[in-house]
Amino acid sequence: MTKRSTALPLLPPALFAIAAFAAPLVFANERYFAFVVGMTLIHVLWASGMNLLYGFTGLMPLMFAGIAGISAYVVVALTSSGWSFWLALPVGAVVASVIGTVLGLPSLRLKGFYFTLCSLVIQTVITLAFVYFSNLTNGDTGISQIPLPSLPGGGVLSGLAYDLVLAGAAVAGVLILIGLTQSNFGRRLVAIRDDDGLAEMLGIDVTRQKLAAFFIGSLFAAVGGALYAPYVGFISPRSFDVLVSLNIWLMVAFGGRGTIWGPVIGAVLLAPVPYLLQDYYMIKDVLYGLLIIAVIVLIPGGIASAFHRRAAADKPAAAPRLSEEAGR
Repeated sequence: MTKRSTALPLLPPALFAIAAFAAPLVFANERYFAFVVGMTLIHVLWASGMNLLYGFTGLMPLMFAGIAGISAYVVVALTSSGWSFWLALPVGAVVASVIGTVLGLPSLRLKGFYFTLCSLVIQTVITLAFVYFSNLTNGDTGISQIPLPSLPGGGVLSGLAYDLVLAGAAVAGVLILIGLTQSNFGRRLVAIRDDDGLAEMLGIDVTRQKLAAFFIGSLFAAVGGALYAPYVGFISPRSFDVLVSLNIWLMVAFGGRGTIWGPVIGAVLLAPVPYLLQDYYMIKDVLYGLLIIAVIVLIPGGIASAFHRRAAADKPAAAPRLSEEAGR
């Protein structure tokens, strides 16, 4: 019984890791579908970071894509100055997370709709900065022909190797989220989400915990943005505008916020839609909307909540059977 209970929590992460690394291998000879898989893995990383804030802390940060964009532009600027991508990535991620946290600091004392509105304003300011600081970002024209990361032994990271790096980043993001949410820090975040007034009365420094969660969530966005830039080879202000933030939020809400696997499900189902239906843009938008409306109406807590409710419903039914077996 004990061995089974300890093995079961390890099964979902193991299956996800196998699937994440197997998908690029399956589509290795179909580069377009491999690219779709790679973009999906980036969105899994982004959705996991958004879930830490929206699902476990109760914050809806609509400047999420802007933070990813800051990291992408910083990494591109550093690599064009001669830096190694592998050194520029952590520097750009930390810089973007610090900037995002400083910009979001005033809004951390706000709640609910007011925080969301403030984060929307911050996202708009970041997007305008991308447009008007053209000497750094090349404005609306964007930056194209971004070089692929170089490898220590020579050559560049491309194709299947890059896809596997993205798989590793997505798996690491999910595992880090699992570790955070199962720690005392994660339990404090859930207490803040449920009732931040009561959490403060219990001695939890609400602002400090929100600040820590915001910085960690921003790291998810920043690392994803740094990997996105050379993978796509082009970035512009539209690559990291408010619509991107909304799409990431929708993946979390669609799959089920406050769960580990809900955002993964949301990203896997929704991230490929724009790429697979790019020739049918009207059908794409309608299908995207219908999927979201269907889940909101039929499963308000997201897809993952349906599995949780079913598992909870099965437990009372299993209890009498266990008692009967014990009586025998």
